[in-house]
Amino acid sequence: MQAALLPRTHRTARRCIGRVASVFLAYGRESTAREVRHVDLTWVGVRGDRHASAQRLADARTPWHSKGCQIANTRHVSIVSLEECAELAALLGLPTITPDLLSANIACTAVAGLSSLPPSSRLQFPSGATIYVTDPNEPCRKAGRVLAKANNRSDLEFTFPRIACGRRGVVGIVERQGLVQAGDEFRVLRPALAEPAQRP
Repeated sequence: MQAALLPRTHRTARRCIGRVASVFLAYGRESTAREVRHVDLTWVGVRGDRHASAQRLADARTPWHSKGCQIANTRHVSIVSLEECAELAALLGLPTITPDLLSANIACTAVAGLSSLPPSSRLQFPSGATIYVTDPNEPCRKAGRVLAKANNRSDLEFTFPRIACGRRGVVGIVERQGLVQAGDEFRVLRPALAEPAQRP
């Protein structure tokens, strides 16, 4: 008799548990974000954040579309890692890079290689709120200009996009609504295809 197949499970080892260090909102046309007590994830993004929308304008990240045309917003939420921010600061010769300067919504810690998480990974928080990772967050000159102004270093506008590649965190859409707040521990669920093959 053939043994019953066990359901596939995601790895939830301790190294796949992260912690929220802080959360932020970007208001209006501000290039930076402000730290808040919690963020409310809704179907179109973080409530009150300037990036919250079902659609967005095509830009340099989507060269297969005409620039400025309406496309689906797959960048509801921006997540960065404090460890990667520290690594990036060291490479750029800065004392620190704070998540607010990168317009992040969630700054986390204890997730090794956050920026390398494959698309369709999920971040699941205690409230049930779940972020579906769509892409690594490609660095741009806009964030470089913010850092340049904050540090009085004009070279950062062009240096940041080059050095930050692979260290800028990830973006995603809201798969399930809910609150996220500082101190929350969350699960990192990798897609099945990203996991090692299981023996029968």
